[in-house]
Amino acid sequence: MRSFLNERARALKPSGIRKYFDLLGTMEGAISLGVGEPDFVTPWEVRSAGIRSLQKGYTQYTGNRGLPELRALISRYLMERFGADYPPERIIVTVGASEGIDLALRAVCGEGDEILMPDPAYVSYSPIVSLCGGTPVSVPCFHEEGFILTPERLEAAVTPHTKAVILAYPNNPTGAVMTREELLALLPVIERHDLLVISDEIYAELTYGARHASFAALPGAKERTVLIGGFSKAFAMTGWRIGFVCAPGEIDSAMLRIHQYTALCAPRVSQHAAIAALAGGFEDGFSGIGKMVREYDRRRRFLTAEFGRMGLDCFEPRGAFYVFPSVECTRLSGDEFAERLLLEEKVAVVPGSAFGGCGERHIRCSYATGMDELCEAVERMDRFVKKCMKNGSGGGK
Repeated sequence: MRSFLNERARALKPSGIRKYFDLLGTMEGAISLGVGEPDFVTPWEVRSAGIRSLQKGYTQYTGNRGLPELRALISRYLMERFGADYPPERIIVTVGASEGIDLALRAVCGEGDEILMPDPAYVSYSPIVSLCGGTPVSVPCFHEEGFILTPERLEAAVTPHTKAVILAYPNNPTGAVMTREELLALLPVIERHDLLVISDEIYAELTYGARHASFAALPGAKERTVLIGGFSKAFAMTGWRIGFVCAPGEIDSAMLRIHQYTALCAPRVSQHAAIAALAGGFEDGFSGIGKMVREYDRRRRFLTAEFGRMGLDCFEPRGAFYVFPSVECTRLSGDEFAERLLLEEKVAVVPGSAFGGCGERHIRCSYATGMDELCEAVERMDRFVKKCMKNGSGGGK
């Protein structure tokens, strides 16, 4: 019988993360530093709003864009927190930020279009571009440069086929952030080549030492920016699947049409919960964010220091909840390190290669887990690194 698979679907490679979690599920006593998910429970006032929504029988569809009250709050939130000015009628409430990424790329990426993205970066960008018939183009970002996208590297990557660039800061997997000044330095290149910017700002609330700078808030940037955000990370609402996307008129209209035919609307109960997350105002610490960020910061400093003590060269993350140490001193690749660490010490991390070629000698560790588990994981990793160093990596590269 002939295959009924679409050729683009057939060509998709499995996630580089998945096999480690599959292995993890078979092991007793294993510790995972792999999952990019808060270990906090959704704040009570948010859960309570979801419960009340169900009790009142609010179980119907909403309008395609989402509840007007929620869109008004998102608009106010973006302006007051980050200076990004999007009216409610230019906001689509989505099924997580993931749907926002998918909508943006499907709306703008056509056959043969090149979409630039930082390397390392979130694993979903490249496959979605490929499914749209476009060509994903990785722009290398390095530890020595703070893992940021520099104007020189962006300029070097642009061709006549380049249509858009994805900005992903705070960054998954590196924890890098870009300051307002660093973003401003990209603007001349973006304007000169008339590029669209798809700015994934899902970790905007998770920064340490400075408030997040939104690309959409830069002078003249909003009309060439698709801004993607959501509630999953900062509000500990991953399972609620609630996000948003904001864009200029023509792109917004195209995304809305795609959304109408695919998702129709985000879950109503999740929209009511999101209203509660934003309804109390936007000062630092609202909806329990401040408490979570302080705890993440404590873990961040602990893990960065411990990796340094082990001899692993470790970039200090300034956002999100990941560290991205180099394992080059062990003479293992990130893939070899991750697989052996899981099999020999029952600690799951993600090889950096899952996020692009520049991560080949790195691993990603999430500190969205409790301190007791982090301490135990560090002990096991220290033992493993010492063994690798003593044995010359056991025959690795």
